[in-house]
Amino acid sequence: METEDCSCVDVEGLHPGTDYTFTITRIAETVTTLSVVTEPVPPEAIRVSDVSNESLSLQWDVPTGEVKSFIVACSSDGELVQELNTETNTVTITSLRPGVHYAVHVSTQLRNGRISKPAVISAKTMTDLAFQFEDLGLKDYMTKKISLSKILEIDEKTITDQPVKCKSEIFWYFLKKLMMFNVTARNVKLTSECDLVKDDASGKTKLDLKNLLNIPNAGGLLNPLDLITALFLCSDGFVQQELALKMSMCQYSVPLLLPNCDTKQCTLMLWALRGIVKKYRPPALSESKGFMEERIVSSELPLISFVRLGECSLSKSEILNKLLSNSQQYHDTFVHHNMECGDSPRKISNGLAEITWYLPCGNKNMDIFSEPVAIANLRGDIESYETQFSFLCQTSAAVFVFFESGLSVFKLLNHQNYKSQIFLVGNVQSKTFSLNDLEQVAIKLGLTNSNIILKNKSMNDADFVKCLRKSVSDAVDNQYNKISVEKMASVAHELGVLVEEDSAECQAGKKNADAITAEIENIMQYKKYQLPLRGQIWSELTCLEKEEFRLQKVGSQNIEHYRSNLQEQKSELRKKQNSLAMSPAMTCFISAISSQCIERRYFLKWMQINLDNLSRTKLSDLRELYKEKIRDLSNKEELKEIDCQLSSSSLGVEHFFREMGQIYEASLYLPKTDLSRQQLQHLPRLCAQLLLDGFPLELVDGDTSNIPLRWVSDVLSQLNDLVSPKNKILVVTVLGVQSTGKSTLLNTMFGVQFAVSSGRCSRGAFMLLIKVSEDIKKDLNCDFVVIIDTEGLKSPELAQLDNSHEHDNELATLVVGLSDVTIINIAMENSTEMKDILQIVVHAFLRMKEVGKRPKCQFVHQNVSDVSAHEKNLRDRKLLLEQLNDMTQAAAKMEKKEENKNFTDVMEYNPETGNCYIPGLWNGNPPMAPVNVGYSETVYDLKKNIIQLLGKCESTSKNILEFRDWINSLWTAVKHENFIFSFRNSLVADAYMRLCTEYNKWEWEFKKEMYTWVTDAETRISNFGTVAAKTTISNLREYITELKSVATTELTKWETMMLDNLKKYFEQPEGHVYLAEGYREEFSNSIKSLRKQTERSVFDQITAAADIKQGMEELDKIRATYTEKIEKAVCALIDKCRKKQVKMTDKQLDESFNKMWAETLKTLSISALQTSNIFTSVSHQLRTNLSHKGSHACELLSERRLQDCGLEPFTYTPKGQKKKIRLKVLEWFLWTDLVKAKQEITEIIISTCNHCVNDKIMRRTNYHDTYIQEILHIIDERLNKTDVYKDIEFEVSLKQHICGSAARMFQKMHEDFIQENDPYRRLENNKVKLCADFKDVFHERDQCQKKAEKFTNQCLEPAVEDFVYRSLGLDIVDKMLTREEFSTRMSFQYSILMDLISKSDFKSFQSYICSYEHYVKSWITDRVKEIFSSESALCEFEDRHLQSCIDRINAAIKKAKAEKTDSLKTFAENICKELGDKLVISQDALFMVLNKADQDQFAHWLNKCLGEMTKALRDKFKNTTFEKKLTHLRVKPQNELFNRVIGCGEQCPFCKIPCDAGGKAHTEHFAALHRPDGLGRYRWDGSEQLTTDICSSLVVSNMHFECSATQNKYIPYKRYKDIYKDWNIRPDVSLEASDYWKYVMNKYNNEFAEALYAKPADIPTSWKKITEEQAKKSLKESFYREVMSS
Repeated sequence: METEDCSCVDVEGLHPGTDYTFTITRIAETVTTLSVVTEPVPPEAIRVSDVSNESLSLQWDVPTGEVKSFIVACSSDGELVQELNTETNTVTITSLRPGVHYAVHVSTQLRNGRISKPAVISAKTMTDLAFQFEDLGLKDYMTKKISLSKILEIDEKTITDQPVKCKSEIFWYFLKKLMMFNVTARNVKLTSECDLVKDDASGKTKLDLKNLLNIPNAGGLLNPLDLITALFLCSDGFVQQELALKMSMCQYSVPLLLPNCDTKQCTLMLWALRGIVKKYRPPALSESKGFMEERIVSSELPLISFVRLGECSLSKSEILNKLLSNSQQYHDTFVHHNMECGDSPRKISNGLAEITWYLPCGNKNMDIFSEPVAIANLRGDIESYETQFSFLCQTSAAVFVFFESGLSVFKLLNHQNYKSQIFLVGNVQSKTFSLNDLEQVAIKLGLTNSNIILKNKSMNDADFVKCLRKSVSDAVDNQYNKISVEKMASVAHELGVLVEEDSAECQAGKKNADAITAEIENIMQYKKYQLPLRGQIWSELTCLEKEEFRLQKVGSQNIEHYRSNLQEQKSELRKKQNSLAMSPAMTCFISAISSQCIERRYFLKWMQINLDNLSRTKLSDLRELYKEKIRDLSNKEELKEIDCQLSSSSLGVEHFFREMGQIYEASLYLPKTDLSRQQLQHLPRLCAQLLLDGFPLELVDGDTSNIPLRWVSDVLSQLNDLVSPKNKILVVTVLGVQSTGKSTLLNTMFGVQFAVSSGRCSRGAFMLLIKVSEDIKKDLNCDFVVIIDTEGLKSPELAQLDNSHEHDNELATLVVGLSDVTIINIAMENSTEMKDILQIVVHAFLRMKEVGKRPKCQFVHQNVSDVSAHEKNLRDRKLLLEQLNDMTQAAAKMEKKEENKNFTDVMEYNPETGNCYIPGLWNGNPPMAPVNVGYSETVYDLKKNIIQLLGKCESTSKNILEFRDWINSLWTAVKHENFIFSFRNSLVADAYMRLCTEYNKWEWEFKKEMYTWVTDAETRISNFGTVAAKTTISNLREYITELKSVATTELTKWETMMLDNLKKYFEQPEGHVYLAEGYREEFSNSIKSLRKQTERSVFDQITAAADIKQGMEELDKIRATYTEKIEKAVCALIDKCRKKQVKMTDKQLDESFNKMWAETLKTLSISALQTSNIFTSVSHQLRTNLSHKGSHACELLSERRLQDCGLEPFTYTPKGQKKKIRLKVLEWFLWTDLVKAKQEITEIIISTCNHCVNDKIMRRTNYHDTYIQEILHIIDERLNKTDVYKDIEFEVSLKQHICGSAARMFQKMHEDFIQENDPYRRLENNKVKLCADFKDVFHERDQCQKKAEKFTNQCLEPAVEDFVYRSLGLDIVDKMLTREEFSTRMSFQYSILMDLISKSDFKSFQSYICSYEHYVKSWITDRVKEIFSSESALCEFEDRHLQSCIDRINAAIKKAKAEKTDSLKTFAENICKELGDKLVISQDALFMVLNKADQDQFAHWLNKCLGEMTKALRDKFKNTTFEKKLTHLRVKPQNELFNRVIGCGEQCPFCKIPCDAGGKAHTEHFAALHRPDGLGRYRWDGSEQLTTDICSSLVVSNMHFECSATQNKYIPYKRYKDIYKDWNIRPDVSLEASDYWKYVMNKYNNEFAEALYAKPADIPTSWKKITEEQAKKSLKESFYREVMSS
């Protein structure tokens, strides 16, 4: 390269670390040579790829150049640690120290030996603890600790048995087993290393001795102690407490001092051990069979510690296990070397001090130690863990030091400040053992022979343990040095040992709890003064609530006044609650639970601990007193008093929550603006958060057997807000006799902690929320599983109470109703109690079945341990099923549901899979027995089965709000005596409403399709025999037979489709369809009934159309003959005139035509049509209708001519003496009322029949007998539905009136039809047209335009207009059905009642009540007019149908043009034939004389006329009022809608409210909302005042009624179904349900009294307080509309 004169130059593109020679030549001068070497490039992008506690792995990018290797130097604090050389771009540096920062220098070495500058990176090795956590997959939990909700979560791991494949799975495997009390949980080996190699498929093994010798040990596996240490280190305090409890029940040792190998500190696990409560029997209580029950951390016990100094050939932990186990039962309390994975090196658990307790059972032949003793075991060499050793020395009664080198013992112990006895334990057979050294140490430490325990050659393990046990026993007997774990905290503080209870949150929680519980001296007095609202006041409120529903003490009082009085008493009690200032205890409690989450949880735990301790002490004293008094049988009263005290001396956190619930509920009775109320609104959300944290919520108050519904509802509402949209739940409940292990079963199954053996009387029902993980949600279709634990049935504590059986039934009904899977816990040893509980359970399941819910059931038989239990108990299962069947029949009889014969009729139950046999809980004799592994494994299998059952409950899963509503509905029904009779639920109602809505859609689609089909059929019949006919059949009767056959096929198709829809509807998983299962048969019957009804209607319409057409055939033949002769005469005249060959004027042509016309008519034998006497036909039909009524009816018919009937308005005038007809006790219709009632009924019937007659007349057809048959059918149907007293005179006179009026109108219709269709008249009408045609043809004028106009105006336009009006009615109904008010019968009732109250018009209410059908029809008509009064509403429908006709006509014209006929008449006939199935075309315009006109020209003018016709029709539709259009519609929308919403037409036999049931063929009538009977004209005898009683209250009272249906005998209202079997008068869904009508009656009391000729009612006080808003709210609740909580 060349460069200008300069002193430097840049050379690019060289390779690093390469020798280059540069030659520099100056022009014309000498050459200079220079050698240069480029610098090597260091490694690029160096990075750490992996870090462990002892190694670092690095990786980098290889630089350019000829790289030979890389030099890696690792240093710490400037000191070189390692230097490595590698040819690859990766390196792993091992043998590093944990938790140390290292600098790593990496240099590139080239092949020429040159070395680059180093690239440097810093990295820190993981600490031992961090590495272990990562190895176990617990890295995320080093800072964010594992919570209780996390370990309780139901995931795939909890229900699968996959073997552990990696270390990260070990943790969860251990946790899963431990939470289910499985004593094999510590067996944490991944897979067996001893798998032998198979020779072949035969399964024989090879002989390979070398392979046997090379089997690896467990060195690479995880030591169980490391796992336990890691688990406690990564868990929060609440999980630690749970783990310690579970480990203790498994008789595992639990951590006392927990080491942290990173910080070299240890922690005293005082909080973790606080949850452990132990029972034992010391020698002093052996004779009395008493026991001690203590929280173990509070127990003052001698602590015996075992430690190791240096290496030791004796296994300290294994010896301890033998020390604590008797000869009958060995248990590994401590992990030792010879356990599975026990020989794995410990990584993080050295320094762990474990503790366990030996507790005597009171049997000296079985007890190893007669007194309780705590045993501590320190892991690791005490030389390395002097702090832990010092702690044990200062807290223990004795310390046993396992050693083998005496000198090291002396050095350590000589400097140790210990308060305990020291015992040296050595192995003489050890190589390092020196007797001389031991002697020196013993002398210097002042030890005697009793302090030294040596194992010599002649001593086996049993002898050695016996010797050791004696020394421990001697140490325990010297009871001067006892200490509780609580008191160890002070020692820990002195030594710098951490205490986890010292955390700020824990201490704050303790301080708040102590502030409350420190004040408690007398529990009963404390509850009375500090928790006053949940005491007597709440008990009284409970009694009042139940009495409001059951009305057991109403006596002869007026029910509504009595109930109003009860409500006043409730209101006073709520005022009393609000008048009480919040107690100091509750102020502290609410303040404490309003604190931060962790502090709140600690507070509640401390409260639970403190209260349990207090109750345990109090109950223990009472039990001792009871034992003393029971010896003297004369102390019955004292014993009863002690019983009551035992029940009242229970005090737990739930009592404070009950009080809080009552404070909250009472505050809701304060004004919304009240500060006190506003300050308490956050309480439900706090409680909801606690549910999510794993705390139980009390559903049923165990003291009063009641649910504070508003409190529980608001808590669940807040819970829903917290978790939405993940708010779907499934529910598992357990029922069983008390003390049969129900709570233990749930605790084992789900890892929860329901109270067991807490020392208190557990009562009520509690729910816990368990989260479902994402990996199993797809199987369970829920977000949470709710677990409900109940108090034991047949509880001895409740046996003294009169209502204990009632209480058990209520509780069982509630929890069974809430559950998706119910576990029935049975203890096999008590057959009597088993039968009792089965009876209760069967009642509960039967009740659920009857309200549409069938929960799944699992029977659990406890204490059955034989492996052949399932096989041996085959006979027992058969016997159990027989007993269940017997109990089902007995329960069905009591519940009046005797169709249930077998238990399987009531619920899903398989005797083979529905029974689980569980062995006993303990493996040995408590208190030292661990949980039986068979118990745990069997419960685990049960859990898997329960989860599978829940997976099959997809369709029953509810969201939290639905669950809330179920609780409300169930408990409201439970408060009634008759559950099935009283149950109402919004979910059930919603399921029923959905079914009604779907059915109504199917019904309308079916009706609409058949309407269309019948309309088309009538069109075809009308066109039959004309040019527009579409059929080749020439015989009308034959054609009608074919149409009926097609109709039958169509009806069958739609019936099948609807039945299939019904079947598919109940197969869908969503929408809680199973709740409406009880209505399936009714809707199936409704479909069949609809088909029959429609078939009759279709056949009647076809028959009528055919008969009318048949009557027209003769006329058509006559008209055709006459027309043909006239046309021939016209043609002859044309020929005659043309032959004259002279030009004739129009006048001359007219004269010639008139002359021809007159001459031709003379040749025709025209006779006028004869009219029929319609009165004769109608009389015949009427007589036929009444023929089965007997001779008296015929006599009455003969008394009056039909022609004389119906001339005047109908007035019912009864014959015979006036008398009073009694209808119910002290209540009746007066004679005038009866007359008025009948008059109203007749008016409704007459109005309906008149509408029917007018509809027929509007069609302008001939009369047919089916018309009067339809009218008589309407009369019979309406008379059958009314329960007003009917006599034959009344029926005959009414039918005569209606038939006389109808016959008169049908006579005129018939005469108009005859006149319209008279042949002579029709000919005369056509004369002018024919004359014009004659002149046009004669003059050979173009007729295309004129004939096109005539064809359009006379044939097409009337047909198109008729088609639009035939179709429009269906469109209007379709549109109206999209509105909510017409979706179902109940929606309509809700809408019309809401509209009424909004109007505030008495006349409207009066019309609704007194003339229900008339008002409903008017209301519907008004709604239709309101919606379609605007022009645009109908325009779309009209245009659509108009356009469809035009399109069809255009297509017909196009097709006719293609056929090329030589006659316009044929051309027009072809068009008509193509339109024959859609339009009814008049034939008049086709009878015309035509010249040889141009077909294309005619089609052109026809298309033009169609455009003008379309515009004319649009204008006509636009200018026609909607009311006018309604009269033209073939399908009257208002009638269709009325028939849809009027239902079956039945009315409540008492208050006359109409039935709300869907479908027409339902077997049971019901109404959502009943009203005061006074609105149905009922009044009190004597006072003539309107009554305020409501039948939905009467039917649960003890009052009686009598009427003609009871043969004037009094029967209880409760037995009303004996008389009115098809009515179901349900009690109010809430006590406020009838507030709507109470408000109306109170507001218009005087007006109603005046209108009903009575005196105003005596309105209850509570009714006067009801506002319009409350009335509307009650209406919403009654019809299950969404109501926002106030």
